[in-house]
Amino acid sequence: MIITPKFRGFICTTSHPVGCEYNVRQQVEYVKKQKKINGAKKVLVIGASTGYGLSSRIAAAFGCGAATIGLFFEKPASGNRTASAGWYNSAAFEKIAKEEGIYAKSINGDAFSNEIKQQTIELIKKDLGKVDLVIYSLASPRRTHPDTGEIFNSVIKPIGPAYTSKTVNFHTGKVENITIESANEDEIRQTVAVMGGEDWDMWMDALKKADVLAENAITLAYSYVGPEMTHAVYREGTIGRAKDDLEATAYKITDKLKDIGGKAYVSINKAVVTQASAAIPVISLYVSILFKIMKSKNTHEGCIEQMYRMLEDRVYSGDMKLDSKGRICMDDWEMAKDVQAEVAKVWDKANDDNINDISDVEGYRTEFFKLFGFGFDAVEYSEDVDIEVMVESIK
Repeated sequence: MIITPKFRGFICTTSHPVGCEYNVRQQVEYVKKQKKINGAKKVLVIGASTGYGLSSRIAAAFGCGAATIGLFFEKPASGNRTASAGWYNSAAFEKIAKEEGIYAKSINGDAFSNEIKQQTIELIKKDLGKVDLVIYSLASPRRTHPDTGEIFNSVIKPIGPAYTSKTVNFHTGKVENITIESANEDEIRQTVAVMGGEDWDMWMDALKKADVLAENAITLAYSYVGPEMTHAVYREGTIGRAKDDLEATAYKITDKLKDIGGKAYVSINKAVVTQASAAIPVISLYVSILFKIMKSKNTHEGCIEQMYRMLEDRVYSGDMKLDSKGRICMDDWEMAKDVQAEVAKVWDKANDDNINDISDVEGYRTEFFKLFGFGFDAVEYSEDVDIEVMVESIK
């Protein structure tokens, strides 16, 4: 089958198995060229198939030499429909790990459910005994509560007045004004239920109760703060309320793990192009401008550079360089005063005529399609490929 990119808004409805494998191999090669990390040896990654979760798994496996179990909720190929990019990414990861003699197994299913939690615990007991690092990197828009059955849906909205700003359609390069109506109390509640800390807490409770956490185990969850210009729709909006809950949960989990010397941290990561971030209005314009500025300063990082640096320079360095709220700040280069001053200056000028000159919107678009395995010069997209690719540990 010859596969071409087909997209609907911020979703690409096709993915390319060869391109996805190439993307994963590039990340693996990056990590293998860096110095080894004296860190985790048995790792659970909850949300392991794309973005920061995938890169965390790669950094742990090929940087630390860790055995990894990865959880995700992805679709295999069916008929003429390609598998999701996360499925192909995970198949490639397991394939490469096997080539390198590194343990890797995966579980596909709803990580919010009690059933998947129990299945994961059984696999840890059987194969690893205990894990010393748990990475929580779920980015789902929807959650079914495992105990009550209530279905929650998250929204990306401001809290308070409606929010009007500009964004860029990265497909067309058009700068557009958008207005987002404010969230009501139930929308806030549901967003916190999906994207806050409750499920992370439930995971850590289940793992501790099952005695599959090693002494001094660390657990990490990911968040974002961003610049003032995006705060209304992000940090001070519904997502921000959920992230506040996530950050508060880190303290709660640390308290529960104190008898085994365990710690929970939230890492504030840099803005990158992921399937999750592409859904957030305004972010595409901000990231396009940010990319150009950070590339010019040679401080730009993608997911893999960020996650390797997090493990090597923070988590296992002996100095996590925590901020006043106890968070790991991997957004330090993004939030540098000179970078943000330049972003703010350019933001006010952005329009249809100058967007390609003052920003890297083409780079944003390229990174978006690479998420789905498209746009790599080394991949021959005119060739017929088999879309039926299996994740080896999932039968």
